[in-house]
Amino acid sequence: MSPTPTAPRALPDVALETRTDHGGPLAAVGMQQIEMPVLLRLPDGSAQRVAARVDVEVDLARADARGIHMSRLYLELDRHLSAEPLAPAGLRRLLRDCLASHAGLSTRAQVRLRFAHLVRRAALASANTGWRSYPLEIVASLERERCVLEVVFEVQYSSTCPASAALARQLIQQRFTADFPTTQALDHGAVLAWLGTSDGIVATPHSQRSTARVQLQLAEDAPLAIEEWIDAVEHALQTPVQTAVKREDEQAFALANGQNLMFCEDAARRMRAALAADSRIADFLVRASHHESLHPHDAVAVATKGVPGGYAGLP
Repeated sequence: MSPTPTAPRALPDVALETRTDHGGPLAAVGMQQIEMPVLLRLPDGSAQRVAARVDVEVDLARADARGIHMSRLYLELDRHLSAEPLAPAGLRRLLRDCLASHAGLSTRAQVRLRFAHLVRRAALASANTGWRSYPLEIVASLERERCVLEVVFEVQYSSTCPASAALARQLIQQRFTADFPTTQALDHGAVLAWLGTSDGIVATPHSQRSTARVQLQLAEDAPLAIEEWIDAVEHALQTPVQTAVKREDEQAFALANGQNLMFCEDAARRMRAALAADSRIADFLVRASHHESLHPHDAVAVATKGVPGGYAGLP
């Protein structure tokens, strides 16, 4: 005889238990580093699916509740992030649904998405192109129907030290004076040939790969114009790192560095000028870090938009 089927049993849910011992509200409860794909709208209108790591949290406002339902948060993430490209309105709906799934328990919600944004870049001089990967972070938080959206990204660039360049020029002048004394008539051909030797560039300024970290707080209803902001920062700095490089590209890059000498202070001010007039950005904080080749520590400068009560300098 076949066994008699048993009636389905309700599964226990200890998260619903109330606590009288060690009770109290919690500022945030949730999950970090969730593996999840997200859709990103590209400038040409197409959508690109990228692998992301997602953090999601809600507060536990009810003092006697033991815990939240983390599976509900995961399912809301999966449902929303799989359905449409990332946009402020969609992130706001996601946060509202996270709170709705914890009605009576939570009053605040936050989601943080981290992924690499790939952009195809043209070479400086040749006809080649290549890929650049930009670390990107999007943070959305909701409390009392106020949604705050932040975008954080990094740009790699080259920086050549103005002080080092001045010192190198002085040494080149000294070598020129030694090789072409004032008692000797200058010969154009001889000088031109000298400039093409190691004697003609006896010293070079130090330069290094540098990092710009840009943190933006978006204005209400502003779109996610990620590539526009990346382009604006790279254009301001003038020397973003390259992808495909032939000799003509390397020469163009050397020229760009020579024509754009900058301290970290210069880089921070350039970025501030590039972002200050953008009405889509309510506030920003930019950090220029020059990973010096002269010494083992970084040179750092920070600039903000200067909004009262907004981002404030070094942490």
